Amino acid sequence: MERRTRPAAAAQKRRRRMTFLWILAVSAVIITLLVLEQVAVLYVLATLSVTVLLVIVAWADLEGRRASAQSVPFDDSAAIADARTTQAATATLNTSPKARRR
Repeated sequence: MERRTRPAAAAQKRRRRMTFLWILAVSAVIITLLVLEQVAVLYVLATLSVTVLLVIVAWADLEGRRASAQSVPFDDSAAIADARTTQAATATLNTSPKARRR
């Protein structure tokens, strides 16, 4: 078992190192631009980075929307309040076995 987890742990450490390297590089660029008083360049970079972030969030939301549209909704609280529960909603509640504690 330990042999299987080593590559995953090494990959995680590598990703963490790369993340810190990116943070260091971006911080150095920002500090350099502040020292050289290049506020216009910082403004453009900030605008582009926010735009990229919004595009990534939009793609992530669309991907999750497609997956949830195909599945049956488990929340039937409005029908329960009106006493109109469906067979599928009542059959899916608490059907998973509970995990045993050691």
